[in-house]
Amino acid sequence: MAPTRRHFIAGLSTALAATWTETLRAAPDPKKDVVIGHGTHRYKVNKDWVPAGQGRFHPILNCHEMVQVKDGRLFMVGDHWDNQMLVFKSDGTILESWGSAWPGGHGLTLSQENGAEFLFLTDSGLWKSGGGGYRQTGRVTKMDLTGKEIFSLSHPMMVGAYEPDMVYNPTEVAIAPNGDIYVVDGYGSQFVLHYDHNGKFINRFGGKEGVPEEQRLNNAHGIAIDTRQGADKATVIVTSRADNCFRRFTLDGKYLETIAVPGAMVCRPVIAGNEMYAGVCWSKTPEINKLPQNPSGFTVVLDAAGKVISAPGGSEPVYEDGKLKPLTQAERIFDHGHDVCVLENGDLVVCQWNAFQTYPIKLEKV
Repeated sequence: MAPTRRHFIAGLSTALAATWTETLRAAPDPKKDVVIGHGTHRYKVNKDWVPAGQGRFHPILNCHEMVQVKDGRLFMVGDHWDNQMLVFKSDGTILESWGSAWPGGHGLTLSQENGAEFLFLTDSGLWKSGGGGYRQTGRVTKMDLTGKEIFSLSHPMMVGAYEPDMVYNPTEVAIAPNGDIYVVDGYGSQFVLHYDHNGKFINRFGGKEGVPEEQRLNNAHGIAIDTRQGADKATVIVTSRADNCFRRFTLDGKYLETIAVPGAMVCRPVIAGNEMYAGVCWSKTPEINKLPQNPSGFTVVLDAAGKVISAPGGSEPVYEDGKLKPLTQAERIFDHGHDVCVLENGDLVVCQWNAFQTYPIKLEKV
């Protein structure tokens, strides 16, 4: 399979080169020292965080999600056939790249257990080769930081959670304080699947059909456990990307509230400190979206009350009568923001999907 994919991708890269050039002419990259964002969350854009020449040894297709481990290294999952895991230093230098078993590499979650660190990698089962797209069953794998597999979760049908005709294409995992595992099937049947720390199935909740519209999960792209009120009051936050919002549930799946982000197709929620961050993959900005290749997206920062306080690369958040006016892409900084990794100093690293095979962008807080 690999040689065929290389052949297709090589042809695709050549075909994209001219289009990419025209795109950049239409909307050139920002100059140095450009600052984006609002209020206390403003950032200087650093598109050269990854040193030039890295792609020669560590090629990529799409950058999906990133986490930072205790020693400062940054792990990023993507979907290149030979380099599905890239490991960065904090200065953007790539230390190593490896992995060829997860063609639909999409989600990456860090778990800490008794001082040890583990990664949960989610392969959505969706991947591209040349101009074609392919679907197979997805899977979730727990591994150590060297890539050694600990276990994989079984298909939901095998534990009685799904019927044979239900599609399973998971997109993300979250780990509760007690070690329980929550999987969102965001490209499949739109449920949240709940397992214990050993991978034993407990229950499912959510879904798109048969639930009130204000509670449904419509492209359940991401998930996080919110412990900002304490571990004993933890809740589950799930992205409903096509509905431009997040839904909050109890740990056992009871719906609590919706956090609306109108105009923004938000990806996974990332909680750091008192704030919640998310990449925005698409936004409703007709004027900007007329450019070649439909550049789109920005990032958002929400406070503990669920209010958007900054939208780096997007329009300034404005509330009228307690409701947020639809956000739009305001500046050509990102192409489909897919994930935000928040560093200890408050800087952000933004991974992008369908961004001309470019590495993540760093936003340096000012």
